[in-house]
Amino acid sequence: MNNHLLLHWRRRRLYRIILLLAISSTVHCTGSTTSSSESRDWWQDTVFYQIYPRSFMDSDGDGVGDLRGITSKLQHLADAGIGATWLSPIFRSPMVDFGYDIADYRAIQPEYGTMEDFDAMMQEATRLGIRIVLDFVPNHSSDQCEWFERSVTREAGYEDFYVWHDGRENPDGGDQLPPNNWQSVFYGSAWTFHPRRGQFYLHQFTKEQPDLNFRNPAVTEQMDEVMRFWLRKGVAGFRIDAVNHLFEAEDFPDEPLTGTDADPMSYGYTHHYYTKDLPEAYDMVYHWRSLLDQWTLEHGGPTRIMMTEAYANITFTMKYYRSADGARAGSHMPFNFLLITDLNQASSAPDFVFTVNKWLTYMPRDQNANWVVGNHDQPRVGSRFGKERIDLINVLLMTLPGIAVTYYGEEIGMVDFKDIPWEDTKDPTARNTNKQVYMDFSRDPERTPFQWDGSSNAGFSTATKTWLPVNPNYIELNLNNQKQAERSHYKTYQQLVKLRQHETLRKGTIQLIPYNGDIVTYVRELSNRDSFVVVLNLAPREQPVDLSIFARLSEHLTVAVASSSSSFSTGDLVQRDGLLIGPYDALVLQDSGHTQRQLPPFGIRLPVTLPSTAKDITVIASILIALGSCLYHLYRHRGGVGGTVWGRQALLDWCNNSGYDEYNNSGNVMAAAAIAAKKKCDLGVARPLPLM
Repeated sequence: MNNHLLLHWRRRRLYRIILLLAISSTVHCTGSTTSSSESRDWWQDTVFYQIYPRSFMDSDGDGVGDLRGITSKLQHLADAGIGATWLSPIFRSPMVDFGYDIADYRAIQPEYGTMEDFDAMMQEATRLGIRIVLDFVPNHSSDQCEWFERSVTREAGYEDFYVWHDGRENPDGGDQLPPNNWQSVFYGSAWTFHPRRGQFYLHQFTKEQPDLNFRNPAVTEQMDEVMRFWLRKGVAGFRIDAVNHLFEAEDFPDEPLTGTDADPMSYGYTHHYYTKDLPEAYDMVYHWRSLLDQWTLEHGGPTRIMMTEAYANITFTMKYYRSADGARAGSHMPFNFLLITDLNQASSAPDFVFTVNKWLTYMPRDQNANWVVGNHDQPRVGSRFGKERIDLINVLLMTLPGIAVTYYGEEIGMVDFKDIPWEDTKDPTARNTNKQVYMDFSRDPERTPFQWDGSSNAGFSTATKTWLPVNPNYIELNLNNQKQAERSHYKTYQQLVKLRQHETLRKGTIQLIPYNGDIVTYVRELSNRDSFVVVLNLAPREQPVDLSIFARLSEHLTVAVASSSSSFSTGDLVQRDGLLIGPYDALVLQDSGHTQRQLPPFGIRLPVTLPSTAKDITVIASILIALGSCLYHLYRHRGGVGGTVWGRQALLDWCNNSGYDEYNNSGNVMAAAAIAAKKKCDLGVARPLPLM
């Protein structure tokens, strides 16, 4: 065979194998079992907005946000297109941890208002079509809770309401020692001796937050009744706080040391095998899901939902969706923190693609993805990724499949206020340190008051001093200014929330490719509907992009949404293979040229002709980088996850027709990948993942 024919033959085979990799990615990452005619529940496509009540709006001039303040500003949520809001705790509390230490689960914190104020807020939310979700804190109460006082005195029925232990004998003959080496998340021992009871009690957070004993059925029943109380008040569900801390090992063994932290009082000193992620925590979630489903069945109305907070590895997190045998439903939304924990300002385009695909790869096929980019415990988007990427992250959040969660203020691009003095610091994690290092531990910077306008205290309060200082940048950065500006973070956010109601963005498939190290691209498609391609430039420089890597796009695309600093505007036409995207720009491009098209069966994108040019070789390399993570998880994750099984014979035929047999014993690494794919097909484990 002459050299020219040999090169042509090898190139044809290479393209076929590359295409096999691409199909593997598409099958695993874009399949969907939701047809365009199938109805979806209210929570599956909505935007949830977290309100931190102390910092949202102060109605009475005491410097602290309250329920009447929230009620007065619910129109802002409606204007932004928000469908539901979850409130950080509003229950009566000594406020050691600002509401996460609850003294009375059925009463409103007095500085937030009254039960009548709560009812008025619910009425206004209903009028505006906004559903209210409450933060539920079952792991621990306040030490001022009536239950704890009764347990201290060993009142009948409350003796074991909390986790008590005699402690260990002191070999030196002094006071009893804590039962083991468990540490508090907030530093120090997780055990405190109570002199009246004569025993140690467990607290995985502050000593004023004693852990409830969920091995006692009476505790579970009490918490069930708390849920029912608020369901009767009309709430749409609950966000379950610190759910993976609910249970501890019954024999209280020492935790093994990590070897990475020399401070025995630090939470990082040990692993947490016996205090987190125990199997019983999942069972409790399944129990609460059953309670919510039963309530909806008996009382009618919208589905009552559950969101769960657990900082855990992805395998553990996925267990919250449902039991291993599928018999018991779990959390509607196990919070997905990967965009917070796995990405930062230094992350590359492949990092972004890998992180998104990671969740979609592990998620059970019939469940719904969710995306969280901020909350009251994490630095804000503009502080974590850079102010110039605020719109870019919101574009990502609003165009990925599933549920979007926004932390208050992110719609206008608020950033952390890092100059809060020690004297004004409130966060207990920071106050447990010292004046030299407190800001490294403080969560106060992301909890500062909402910046409504340019008036005193950003329009948040008429008080002389607010509970936390207002960020001084409010003079320029505030909602009122952004409403009046021709283009702004807020207006971009509004456009995105409106656009995500498009059927393609609610039900369509997704295929992600890092175009290069700086540019993330992905396409959302649905049969007989417009397609959307998203382009995110993480870099501070202008770059050309050829979107013909997505073979089914039309030659010309329309700008649906552009970031507020973009040189493009909504309605502009761009050329598919001639896009020049600006620094830190984010674009959502709409393709209306093929609305009558049908996607190929099984979600497979058909082969395209790839010219032998240097540019196309670069594109091929980008595809390989992008799809590496999908291929790995598709063929290495045990049993796979996903939806309708891709017809095994169809894939085998495709493999064989692509010259698979010619690669036997060739020693070619890429051929080996195709061989491995065929073997996995023989096992019937290659399955597409629906993105709900």
